Amino acid sequence: MTTQHPPAVIPESLFADPEAEARWRARFHAPRMSVPDWALDAPAKNLYVSNASGVWEVYSWDRETDEHRRVTDRPNGTLHATTSPDGAWIWWFNDTDGDEFGSWVREPFAGGERQPAIPDVHDGYPAGLEIGHKLVAVGVSTDDGSRLFAHADGKTSEFYSSKDDAGVASLSRDESLLAIAHSEHGDSRHPAVRVLSTGDFSAVAEKWDGEGKGLDPLEFSPVAGDQRLLVLHERRGREELLIWDVAEDTETELELDLPGEVSAGWYPEADALLVVHFHEGRSSLYRYELATGELSSLDTPKGRIGGASVRPDGTVEYSWSSAAQPPVIRARAADGADTVLLTPPGAPAPGSSHVVDAFVEGPGGRVHALVARPANAPEGPLPTVFTLHGGPHAADEDRFSAYRAVWLDAGFAVIEVNYRGSTGYGSAWRDAIEGRPGLTELEDVAAVYDWAVESGLADKTKCVVNGASWGGYLTLLAIGTQPERWAAGVASVPVADYVAAYEDEMEQLRNFDKALFGGTPETVPAVYKECSPITYVDAVRAPVLVLAGDNDPRCPIRQIENYLDRLAKRDAPYEFYRYDAGHGSLVIAETIKQTAAEVSFALRALEK
Repeated sequence: MTTQHPPAVIPESLFADPEAEARWRARFHAPRMSVPDWALDAPAKNLYVSNASGVWEVYSWDRETDEHRRVTDRPNGTLHATTSPDGAWIWWFNDTDGDEFGSWVREPFAGGERQPAIPDVHDGYPAGLEIGHKLVAVGVSTDDGSRLFAHADGKTSEFYSSKDDAGVASLSRDESLLAIAHSEHGDSRHPAVRVLSTGDFSAVAEKWDGEGKGLDPLEFSPVAGDQRLLVLHERRGREELLIWDVAEDTETELELDLPGEVSAGWYPEADALLVVHFHEGRSSLYRYELATGELSSLDTPKGRIGGASVRPDGTVEYSWSSAAQPPVIRARAADGADTVLLTPPGAPAPGSSHVVDAFVEGPGGRVHALVARPANAPEGPLPTVFTLHGGPHAADEDRFSAYRAVWLDAGFAVIEVNYRGSTGYGSAWRDAIEGRPGLTELEDVAAVYDWAVESGLADKTKCVVNGASWGGYLTLLAIGTQPERWAAGVASVPVADYVAAYEDEMEQLRNFDKALFGGTPETVPAVYKECSPITYVDAVRAPVLVLAGDNDPRCPIRQIENYLDRLAKRDAPYEFYRYDAGHGSLVIAETIKQTAAEVSFALRALEK
């Protein structure tokens, strides 16, 4: 670091009222967990991730004994884990301090000595893992591209390599076929599918829908000998389902009468699909009968499904929350009975406010936003924070968020904008940012901003823009290109200098950026310059807080320092918070510390 940057202020408390202070912290500390995942042939052996220890880590659950065990214990947490199909082993990804670069290790399900999971596979960024009884396939990505390996009969061999993005997707139940996703055609944002024989890893079948139409292989049928592969396609301008019978080389497109987009997984007998439907910030569950085409709702409450799968007995286990209600893990039996499956230890999170929909006409079409008002808010314009989601291929949802709730407690209205680039609104909406990323999204944010001010919701002198990752990038771009709109900006793990970011980021993101920008910084330099926040740093006049992790492979630290050095030369008001982790933190105390810094910074900025 060449310049000493003003450090962020970390307040001891945000609120003078002790109850309010305790409430917002309790939402972050409240124990949460993911939907359990189980071993394919030993469904009593389960894994989930939880923050119960104060750090997101992997836990095992033996349903026969009801024993829960914390598997991992690392300073910066662990998120990625799975089991061997026989339930004997737990595999988890071992990176360094949150940098996402590492290798898979394994240990016995009941606990014991850890060991490298696959010999003779070099470290890298994970690019898929499929574990069978006889064969393991694993993908690794580095600056040199993608390499896929197989391990069988005690030997490891490389069966695929490419300078382009590729990954292991699904292994058939009989372990005779392996599906991979690849981007040999040069566009990692719209991949193709190849199915290989695991005998000699020769290509058995290939499917690519052409330019701008991606295919996402989800999973093979769970029935041995059934070589049907479930695939997401976008032939009609949105993500839909098809079933590809690889053995017969036939496919069936499933045209579901649902708005928005869908994903799915198999029921255990492969006679039906569990469909997850996403539309306008909310998700729901359906059962689709393959023989009859009948689609039936599982009648989940309005909100967000955070994960769902089907047990061998047909029970659907899922995570659900809404903006007002904290997440819960539920089980819906085949007879329709719906009960709470698991409750983490400790006090549940205090609730928060509902969100309502706003639909605003923007330059590229109707923009959907989620709007929340503080409880007991006074009439008239409010201080308002525009929280911009990451991705960019993601979406804000009607889900519980301790982060949204603390801004509401601080007296801000909160507006979450599903700008062009967001998922769930069709392929054209998602891909509209190609060739002009960042600036396109901010046109939609500006339209929602204007609506919020004109409707009397937002005080135009007290509007804050914030976000993390892609949302952090948009925040820095917003305060530079729309300086008249924003009273403050809060950017967490952002892209700040896109050319330097491209040079330092992980290879998968370089491939993504090449497809998004239409080339590299060398081939389309004008696009990178136009869409980079550092280009507009001299126009910034709002105070800005930047937060960044030392080990971030997605938004690396050097390019953030470049931006801050430019701010320092202007004597512009800013603060910097730097921490020892990667692309965000899995440590709850650290998340609370950063959140306190963000809200405090915004409140102080609005007082000036």
